[in-house]
Parts: sequence; C-alpha cells; structure tokens
Amino acid sequence: MNYLAHLHLGGPLPAQLLGSLYGDFVKGPLHGHYPPTLEAAIRLHRRIDVFTDSHPRVVQAKARFPQARRRYAGIVLDIFFDHCLASDWAQYALEPLPVFTAKVYQTLADEPALPPRLAQIAPLMAAQDWLGAYREFAVLERVLLGMSRRLSRPEGLAGSMAELQHLYEPLREDFRAFYPELQAFARQAHAQSRANPER
Repeated sequence: MNYLAHLHLGGPLPAQLLGSLYGDFVKGPLHGHYPPTLEAAIRLHRRIDVFTDSHPRVVQAKARFPQARRRYAGIVLDIFFDHCLASDWAQYALEPLPVFTAKVYQTLADEPALPPRLAQIAPLMAAQDWLGAYREFAVLERVLLGMSRRLSRPEGLAGSMAELQHLYEPLREDFRAFYPELQAFARQAHAQSRANPER
C-alpha cells in the first residue's frame, strides 16, 4: 500500500501517523531508536506490506497487467489503491479526508527530526496536498512519473497510466474486495500490540 492507506490504517496518534510513514523511510532492525508507539507503527507498516503482497486478491490484481509490466505492477497498484481509498474515503473513514490530511501535514510539520528523505518531501506533500490529490485519477500520471525517476529503469513504468485506464473497473473491484480485509488485519494487529507491547 502507499502513503494514504498506511496512514489510514496505522492509527490516529501523532506517533502512529509518523510511524506509518517512517515505514517507507526507515530500514532494518528497530533498536529503540524511536519511541515505542512510533516503532510499533513502523512494525505494523511492514506487516501490512507483507499481508498485502501475499493476499490472493492483490496477486489477482497484479496478474491483470500485461506480462511485461508484472515486475512493476506492485508499484502501480499501490498508487492506484490510494486513489481508490481517497475517492471512496467516506466508505472507510468517519473523519472527512481534508480533516485527516490536514492532521497528517501538521504532525509532519511539528516533528523536528524526520528521517532525511521524508524531511525533504514533507513540505511538498503538504503544499501540494499529495494525499488529498489522490482523489483525482489524472493525478496518478504525475505520481507515476515521479516514481519512475527513482527507479534504476524508469521505462519500467512507461505506459502504465494507459493500462490503469483500461483496467480501472476490475482493479477498483479488487480494491473494494481487499481493503476491508486489510482493515480487519490492521485492527487485529493493533489489538495484539496493545496486549503485547514490543519494546
């Protein structure tokens, strides 16, 4: 999953919001460098990624892409699923999306020691409302272009926007079938974390 889904699933506390994002920027073992609540959110981020990658509905969604795209289908799907979540936000959350995203941006602005790469992009994320912009399908083209610049083979994402247009409805159905199961998984993980906090 991409930024918006991780933030939605990771918990509402500032440390949980931060950890939900840190999962993409902090690698390797956690050794108490961050507060326990934040580290628990990083662990949940990683568990969500494993659950997502191995879920039959996600495997099916990736298989909808042409064979030549399969290596990058996970990247494209993560971004598309954030679009699905943003566009149908009211089905999955009580808090309006603009209220939620404003809270995320303020949490980032209030944290003086973000991981370096996150510190670089956080002001842009807020100024351009990256999270809320996912509602608009056309925005995904810009997101995919930005992703391609970070790949060793940028051409790997060329043409993916056209494939998303063609596969829009079946992929959206995949998301609608999958996301409630992911929400249930995250709720269970939160309950386990509260019962057995990791230090």
